[in-house]
Amino acid sequence: MMQDERNQEQLWQRLQQSAFRRRFALNPRDDAYLRAKGMAVLLSHARDFIASRLAPALPAKDGKQTPWRGHPVFVAQHATATCCRGCLDKWYGIPRGVALTEAQQAFIVAMIALWLERRGGAS
Repeated sequence: MMQDERNQEQLWQRLQQSAFRRRFALNPRDDAYLRAKGMAVLLSHARDFIASRLAPALPAKDGKQTPWRGHPVFVAQHATATCCRGCLDKWYGIPRGVALTEAQQAFIVAMIALWLERRGGAS
């Protein structure tokens, strides 16, 4: 677990060096949704989104499966480069064409949670 936390922090630092990834922020509507539903509900949504849209070896509409807005998790996915298999390959070294393991899915959700806590406005 400590290794995952160390990897998570290293990835966070790399993501913060990207002007593109750093520009993402929750709009007032998404922030209100996060505050109303709470982190546990949003992370449940994140697990569902990752399992259905990212975990398959060949996800439908890969590269376009994550909307740019409409849910705080979508914004967090773009901010953390967990939005498509191409970004997972580039940023996390998780190759395309191979289904995500449970551990990989959990790590992705943890990165989304970290962003929501640090940058998304959660308190």
